[in-house]
Amino acid sequence: MYIERTNSTNTLLRELIAKGKWQAGEEYLYTGFQTAGRGQSGNGWESEEGKNLLCSILLSHQPSEVSRQPFDLNVAVSVAVHRMVNSQFSILHSQLTIKWPNDIYWQDKKIAGILVENALVGSKVRYSIAGIGLNVNQTEWLSNAPNPVSMRQISGEEYDIHELMKTLMNEMHTVLAMKREEIWAYYRTHLYRKDGFWPFVEREVSIAPTMNYSPSLEERDGERLERPIFLAKIENIRADGEIELRDQEGNLRLYHFKEVRYVL
Repeated sequence: MYIERTNSTNTLLRELIAKGKWQAGEEYLYTGFQTAGRGQSGNGWESEEGKNLLCSILLSHQPSEVSRQPFDLNVAVSVAVHRMVNSQFSILHSQLTIKWPNDIYWQDKKIAGILVENALVGSKVRYSIAGIGLNVNQTEWLSNAPNPVSMRQISGEEYDIHELMKTLMNEMHTVLAMKREEIWAYYRTHLYRKDGFWPFVEREVSIAPTMNYSPSLEERDGERLERPIFLAKIENIRADGEIELRDQEGNLRLYHFKEVRYVL
């Protein structure tokens, strides 16, 4: 389903389902413009009207292969988006990675963000929605997002967003039919900065979006706090989504999302 504009595709999809207005058999909706696009932990998502792929995919019947652990769907959607974008690039431009937990990066720049939300009935997941924002044809950025990049900026080509949506759904179906071990192997193989030691900064979950802060500074109650940068390598991504980092002193550090961030 295509909507010319909406506040947020994830929000609209949930509302349609709640009101019984979502047609059986529909798998996704996408839009040309979001007035209140959302990313992880309340981050905004800038998108020029008609330039990018902004969609939400309904995952109401999760195959057992990708639903054994809470983080499995994040991994599966990340893999599907990575595969789709990668299929559009030549070898020359194919430098895509998956930045933990589920952003898609080209070199050190963000090309896509993913937000997976679950609707619960008691303690059980009734359905999940994967919201995806992919920078496609946009070439200028007005927000303070530090490192956006689009497919057009990378390849110099202009893309048909409607065709990309179809390609994305084909990849989504392919990935969801794969074995869990295959999906996780792909995810780990294509991790951003998976080899070697890289700088990280610890942070608190409650602090505002990372795009507003410099690499080693954070703010609490109006006071700027400096946090030490440490070097570490990615040891593993656990099934629950935690990242295992091994620092240069040999210590193993475990972090949930938003408890640590890369220094770019």
